[in-house]
Amino acid sequence: MRTFKIRGATGPSTVMVGSCLDQLPALCNGRQPVIITDATVRGRWGHVFPPGPVVCIGQGEPAKTLETAQAVYRQLAALEADRTTLVIGIGGGIVCDLAGFCAATYMRGLDFGFVPTTLLAQVDASVGGKNGVNLDGYKNLIGVFQQPAFVICDPCFIATLPPAEVQNGLAEAVKHGAIANAGLLEFLETLPDGACLQPEALARLVAESVTIKAAVVNADEKEAGPRRILNFGHTIGHAVEKVTGLSHGRAVSVGMVFAAALSVSLGLLAAQKAARLKGVLERLGLPTALDRTWAPAVAEALGKDKKRRGQDVDFVFLSDLGRAVVQPLALDRLKGLVLGANSAP
Repeated sequence: MRTFKIRGATGPSTVMVGSCLDQLPALCNGRQPVIITDATVRGRWGHVFPPGPVVCIGQGEPAKTLETAQAVYRQLAALEADRTTLVIGIGGGIVCDLAGFCAATYMRGLDFGFVPTTLLAQVDASVGGKNGVNLDGYKNLIGVFQQPAFVICDPCFIATLPPAEVQNGLAEAVKHGAIANAGLLEFLETLPDGACLQPEALARLVAESVTIKAAVVNADEKEAGPRRILNFGHTIGHAVEKVTGLSHGRAVSVGMVFAAALSVSLGLLAAQKAARLKGVLERLGLPTALDRTWAPAVAEALGKDKKRRGQDVDFVFLSDLGRAVVQPLALDRLKGLVLGANSAP
């Protein structure tokens, strides 16, 4: 087991990676938690839940709303939850985001922890203290920064996922390599076909992704500066996700290829390095093309991006594999590039 520490303004967060599910009872510190999950996770993993009431939410992005949060608040009130209550989100990224948001805002803040059960949640969504819900389908427009007391990333959950769901998480692992660790991309390039689904490879991907994210969050918890690099591929990716219904990882894969190609067109990145990034994503079975039929709606959705500052957006480019830079990009220019592009600028 490897342990990482995030030092947040709202308190420290301990992230454990490895066979560590047995640590959960001790982390409850004698408290009976309220567990937030979904029906699928409860049916598959309910036998490992610690004793306590269970609140089930719906599945998929449509469930990640203020209406769902309100329903959770009502259940917390019915359970007579108070400021000593511990909330644990057990599930994928949607469960973790929603559970963290509800805990952070109910009675002005309850302690909470996460047990992420998908690769996407383990490498990204559960780590870093960003908790939120969508508004009218636009990603995470309403949210808070508050660190979970703990995050348990146990590989036992990943072993039960279908390959398509693992691929979804691999996109965020690729993102971490693209922005901060070229060696992670080289590792994925040299793995035999299908080997990235093996437990040893997945354990390395989770550990290296958490290493990168913890370091970035420790340097900039509230995304005032360096943390913005974690949005590589997400400006286009979130718009694609909103418009097409593609899963988060697949939409971000499309966004990363677009951003890398734009980096090449601006003279920031060598063309062969953008091609390498695209090749890694294709090798993992992830989509890389921005379809022309999506373009008008994607361009429209860009106006709701959280990284917009007036008429500009803080766009994440690559200057090398393993090195990202953030520069303002005129929103109208970005929309024009999307409308004029097929797979990339």
